[in-house]
Amino acid sequence: MDEKQPIPIDSGGDDRGWEKRFSVLSRKILGGANRGHSRSTFFKSMLQMLHDASQCDAVELRLIEMGRLQHCELNPNTERAFRLILLPPRRNPVDELIPCIGQDNAKEQLCQFVVDGCIDTSRPFHTTYGSFWTGDTSQTIDIGDGRTQTSKKRKLRIGGNFPSLVVIPFSFEGENRGLLLLKSKRIDFFSRADVKYFEEIAQILGVAIAHWRAQIALQERVKELTCLCEMANIAGRPEISLPEILQETVELLPKAWRFPDIAAARIMCDGITYKTPEFRGGLQSLYAGIIVNEKKRGGIDVAYIRKVREYDEGPFLKEERNLIDAIADEVAVIIQRREAEEEKEKLEEQLRHADRLATIGQLAAGVAHELNEPLANILGFAQLVSRDPEKSETISKDIDKIIAASLHARTIIERLNLFARQSPQKKGLVNLNRVINEGLYFLESRCTKAGIEMLRILDPDLPEIIVDQGQMYQVLVNLVVNAIQAMPEGGTLTIRTTRRDEQIGFSVEDTGVGMDDEVIKKIFVPFFTTKDVNEGTGLGLAVVHGIVSSHGGEITVESNPGSGTIFNVSLPLN
Repeated sequence: MDEKQPIPIDSGGDDRGWEKRFSVLSRKILGGANRGHSRSTFFKSMLQMLHDASQCDAVELRLIEMGRLQHCELNPNTERAFRLILLPPRRNPVDELIPCIGQDNAKEQLCQFVVDGCIDTSRPFHTTYGSFWTGDTSQTIDIGDGRTQTSKKRKLRIGGNFPSLVVIPFSFEGENRGLLLLKSKRIDFFSRADVKYFEEIAQILGVAIAHWRAQIALQERVKELTCLCEMANIAGRPEISLPEILQETVELLPKAWRFPDIAAARIMCDGITYKTPEFRGGLQSLYAGIIVNEKKRGGIDVAYIRKVREYDEGPFLKEERNLIDAIADEVAVIIQRREAEEEKEKLEEQLRHADRLATIGQLAAGVAHELNEPLANILGFAQLVSRDPEKSETISKDIDKIIAASLHARTIIERLNLFARQSPQKKGLVNLNRVINEGLYFLESRCTKAGIEMLRILDPDLPEIIVDQGQMYQVLVNLVVNAIQAMPEGGTLTIRTTRRDEQIGFSVEDTGVGMDDEVIKKIFVPFFTTKDVNEGTGLGLAVVHGIVSSHGGEITVESNPGSGTIFNVSLPLN
């Protein structure tokens, strides 16, 4: 230790030498703040500069960040020369957090007195700036009390492995307070000029810390904006689905974090998980919920797959908390926008469908009107000829065919009139359970022959509603016949009635061949059919849709190829 000498700060009145050393060290400190180093690297470099300039044995730096004490120490004579840890800070008598360790010993009491300005600056080893210094911590020192005019005595014996100690308070970012501690194993290592010099340097250090924080915040902001910009580019690509957006988003998240090589991410949305390959449960992660229209739909996790030093929020920076919150908000906006677009497309399709139905309804009404008169003539003359007693058997059979075909044509015209809403409705109070039981009576034998099991699940407390009973029979029979035809190999037919709020409904469910999305889009369009020629007119479901709509209700369908079909009819409770 004998060869170690402090830098001669006091140059015997030569201010130019002092100013030059101050200028050089200040530039180094401020320059280090511009390099955008990580927290550990930045503070290590700051302490190394102070250590080299003072030639003392150890340097400590204490700051309050995010409600915790950041404690940095450089001591080249120990096995771990540099350490940076976060500790619970101490509170002063007015309950303020101060950069002191919560230990009740003389050194920490001294640090508290210095940072609170509670020392008598007129006493020896105190400075007018409020710093403390001593050349022998083994001696009992009277630090006084700077808050009282009487300057009552307050004696401390600091002790420890460093006889020479300097404690310098400094400020940064407004009201934030820090402490710089210089320590030496030599007695009387520091002079008053040394202390004055490092008091000035401590203020430069405060400026550098504030600048470094601004640089880090700017870097994080750039990463945040870059990440959000890339997300916007992904979401803006044409024909990309929401699952694809979420998967590509989760893959770009790791590179936005401080340690991208060991970062992993996961997005959960509506019960579906999208993640990077490295993500696994049990990791310490940063989480943000995805809230869409005030409803939680999932969340985002970013985690490190290896242990990382504790910082602001576990291993994460406070800027990264802002980033993940911003990403979660953007994901929520993307989901909301996509769902709004899908709803808009659905409404537009419904409008187009309604327009097609209206147009076809007008056409159907005109065709039905024009066909009624000639059809009535054909049927009338055929029935007249059939009464001729002198007609041959062959002619009689032909006339019967003409009458049967005419009656069938009249039935089709009646359906067209019903679809076009030309036939008057006869509404009254009707119990839907009774309609179903009576309507199924004539279809049970057909189901039995086809190997179909019929199940009724009817709500016994179903209230009566005002509907056209005959048209309800027609809706039921059409849906049940369709279900039977969809199960050529047999199956199960289930009819349910339910009440939900102000709606009365029934459903017809089969276990048949099902339908794909393209067929579902067209099933209510008049004359559309998947049946073979001469097996269907394509008017059955169109008529069902017209009847339900005319009653102010709604009919929907759920189906997948090979998984059966469910038709749901909802009618308003009058």
